[in-house]
Amino acid sequence: MKAFDFSEEAIVEGCLQEDRKFQKLLYERYYGAMMTVCLRYSGSREEARDILHEGFIKVFTNLPRFERGTNLGAWIRRIMVNTSIDFYRRAAKKPDFEEVTPNIGEPDSFDIISSISAEEILRLVQSLSPAYRTVFNMYVIEGYPHKEIGEILGISEGTSKSNLSKARIKLQKMVLNLKNDTSRVIK
Repeated sequence: MKAFDFSEEAIVEGCLQEDRKFQKLLYERYYGAMMTVCLRYSGSREEARDILHEGFIKVFTNLPRFERGTNLGAWIRRIMVNTSIDFYRRAAKKPDFEEVTPNIGEPDSFDIISSISAEEILRLVQSLSPAYRTVFNMYVIEGYPHKEIGEILGISEGTSKSNLSKARIKLQKMVLNLKNDTSRVIK
């Protein structure tokens, strides 16, 4: 029995009947895509795995609330993003959001991004502080506006903008360091 041998509707129905086989199929079908989401928000693969498992528990718990006929993958993704944000909130004992500093310019764009692998980019994003990483992901990847990011994370809209700008600057510096690293061969 493979995850793609069954329709999404059949898998949802099986999960609603609490059939372990169908729960496993749902998990297998969405594991890769959702692990990618969790990796972007986490500082490590282990953290991402914790977030992923917590997220799937929420998926199975809330599956009766899923509106049939809508996109199941998008619904699960939203749960994973929210679980990632909740994980960040719990982990943040002392927020490391920096207050707004005036006149932070937008960083220049560089062409070298095309020479960096997806794994290297993920590692760079993971190396950002939790505050920068969370704001970066919410704004750049998920498309949240700064006002909503501020409301969700309990920071000002300006602090969200500042953290995004600083995250971009840090990422650019890290990318330049990769480019200048003579031990790394850029294709």
